[in-house]
Amino acid sequence: MEYNEKPAMTLLPRRFCLLLLSLCLLLSGPSLATEPALRIAAASDLAPCISELNAGFVNQGGGQVSVTIGASGNFFAQIRNGAPFDVFLSADTSYPRALADAGLADPSSLYVYAYGQLVLWSADPNLGLAAGLRLLAEPAVRKVAIANPDVAPYGKAAKAALQHAGLWQQLQPKLIYGENIAQTMQFIESGNAQAGLVSAASVGSGRRPGWTVPADSYPPIEQGAIVTARGRSHPQAGRYLQFLRSDQARAILAKYGFTLPPGRR
Repeated sequence: MEYNEKPAMTLLPRRFCLLLLSLCLLLSGPSLATEPALRIAAASDLAPCISELNAGFVNQGGGQVSVTIGASGNFFAQIRNGAPFDVFLSADTSYPRALADAGLADPSSLYVYAYGQLVLWSADPNLGLAAGLRLLAEPAVRKVAIANPDVAPYGKAAKAALQHAGLWQQLQPKLIYGENIAQTMQFIESGNAQAGLVSAASVGSGRRPGWTVPADSYPPIEQGAIVTARGRSHPQAGRYLQFLRSDQARAILAKYGFTLPPGRR
């Protein structure tokens, strides 16, 4: 009787190939075994430039990024209550520092990535912004928009600037508050407020120029970046903060009206 071992010979390679294919799938690149997207909580004043920053990060080899825009104070409360953010880009340093003090962020990762600038702005070309903050007391300005000082660093800066000018109490009947700087800008653009105090980044290059509020009339708007406790385990979190120190990221921030701390790698 003839012994034919052909079936056994064909079965063994097939099993081996299936095993090898499974191993290749496990070891293959990000397209097949994708790490979770880096989740970033970003202050509203970064809204005009965050997409460009993220594109630069990806182009330099960074992974997928998911961004939520909002008020720094609200993000502080959300992260404290367990919101799953890996990186917090605040419009000040007090909120990320408070998270670090509470053990909810990595204190060694905290640094100032930019300084915000406060500007007076109006969509009405008939309002002379060159008058400075005195403009806000004029009858033609019925409502003045600022960000909520309780949760938004630009709101705190606006309050300080108005107090410095001796206008805070006088303007109380006129003030309306945005939850963040983006909503504050919407109030002015829609005409719900005739003028307001917003960020230089919000005004941008496509709108009427604003009047820059003297920097010595309010505390510095130090924008702080930090890796959260959750983000410590994400391989891209530290890389993103390192990217913000790069010449490319700094050039983007400067283009959108931020001033920069001395370069550091």
